[in-house]
Amino acid sequence: MTFVSVAFLIFFVCIVAGCYLCPPRFRWALLLLGSCYFYMVFVPQYILVLFFIILVDYICALRMDRTEGAAKRRMFFVGMFMTISVLFVFKYFNFFNDNIALLARALDWNYSIEALQILLPLGLSFHTFQSISYLIEVYRGKYPAERHFGIYALYVMFFPQLVAGPIERPSHLIPQFKKVVFFEGANVFSGIRLMAWGFFKKLVIADRLAFSVNYIYANALHLSGPSILFAMFAFAFQLYADFSGYTDIARGSARVFGIDLVRNFNQPYFSRSIEEFWRRWHISLSSWFHDYFYFPLVYSAKRITIYWLYFCIVATFVVIGFWHGAAWSYICMGLFFGGAIVIGRITKPLRRAFLVRTGLTHVPRVHTMIQIGVTFVLVNIGWVFFRSPDLSSAFGFFKQLFVGWDISFAQFLEGFIIHPVMMLGIKNVDLALSFCFIFLLLFVESMEKRGRLAVFLNTQSLFVLSVLYSSLVLVLVLFGSFATNAFIYFQF
Repeated sequence: MTFVSVAFLIFFVCIVAGCYLCPPRFRWALLLLGSCYFYMVFVPQYILVLFFIILVDYICALRMDRTEGAAKRRMFFVGMFMTISVLFVFKYFNFFNDNIALLARALDWNYSIEALQILLPLGLSFHTFQSISYLIEVYRGKYPAERHFGIYALYVMFFPQLVAGPIERPSHLIPQFKKVVFFEGANVFSGIRLMAWGFFKKLVIADRLAFSVNYIYANALHLSGPSILFAMFAFAFQLYADFSGYTDIARGSARVFGIDLVRNFNQPYFSRSIEEFWRRWHISLSSWFHDYFYFPLVYSAKRITIYWLYFCIVATFVVIGFWHGAAWSYICMGLFFGGAIVIGRITKPLRRAFLVRTGLTHVPRVHTMIQIGVTFVLVNIGWVFFRSPDLSSAFGFFKQLFVGWDISFAQFLEGFIIHPVMMLGIKNVDLALSFCFIFLLLFVESMEKRGRLAVFLNTQSLFVLSVLYSSLVLVLVLFGSFATNAFIYFQF
């Protein structure tokens, strides 16, 4: 069951009605049962894996709360080891096993361990990181171990953010499950509005762009530079609309229950540097690594130097890339983004001198637009590693970028955009509308960035709001792509 299905809408209406009709003390139980059902629709047996992680971490946290010193550290390491081991077996064992086998063949060693024939449980990286944050917070004494097993299980399994985040901290989410929340029209209305905007991003923008992006990436070695460049920019908006659309639906559905989930995106494509971009993109993951990996790594050194800080930045982003997937292409993605941040810091004095010499300091708007444009181009380069199945495909994609720029714009449009999507049953006008919807997305985000969106919505009459929301629903029905395209981040 995915968010963009009729089954989910029926399930959601039923569980919302049940939660507000049942006595408040049973609300957590209904949400937990609903979350279990939601997860079991995908692969039923994998809920046992999830409950194994929940049980281990629940027991270890209770033990940590009752002990001190070496005994507390021991229980912390047991919980961490068991949780990370589950993630390693399902997600990373085959990667290391395959690379060791390649090395063994190159060195003529005898290596006979077979790859595991298992599927990656849906959203396992998100579950484990949420569980790890709980263990760390309890170990550091920043949050007490949760005594109520059902509440803790719900913290890990809450269905809106179960599959693809945002990754929540225990101090933010667990107390909300204990509060008595009554039906509030404002929560329900704003939640549904946010869900509708998420559906618009996913169905009207992301899934429509997916047709062209998938076609070009699948045939990249036979295409030329203009189509490759188009695919790079199209995928940037596909990925953003897909993932932020999921987050909007998750946050909106949670808000209907009176529960607030952390914001995961903050207009990332308006960032002026790669460093700023990662403070705005997948915020819950970036902040997780900042607090639980980067800082401990930095302060693990006896003497902190600028070179050590640069190493820690690159190492953190390599691990972030590896979190996304067990492949060298993801590692290279992390290496690229980490290296870009380090280079940005090193060249900051040179760039500042260049601004003074060229006079750009006197035209800040132009300077900002250049920064946003350069950052967006760099992000697009990084996304090629994210989108490509392996390194050879990524480098082949980049190679084709410099081929075939001698064709006219009309030939490019016909050969690499209009013809491919028409082969998939999409009309030219629908393709043009896709670009209009991207501009609409950027316009809305620009208003939100300047603080004007909330003011506009709060000052309009009921008639105007009804027209706006009815138009959004009409756009979803007329232009939404209702093919079975799963959310991109479901694979993590």
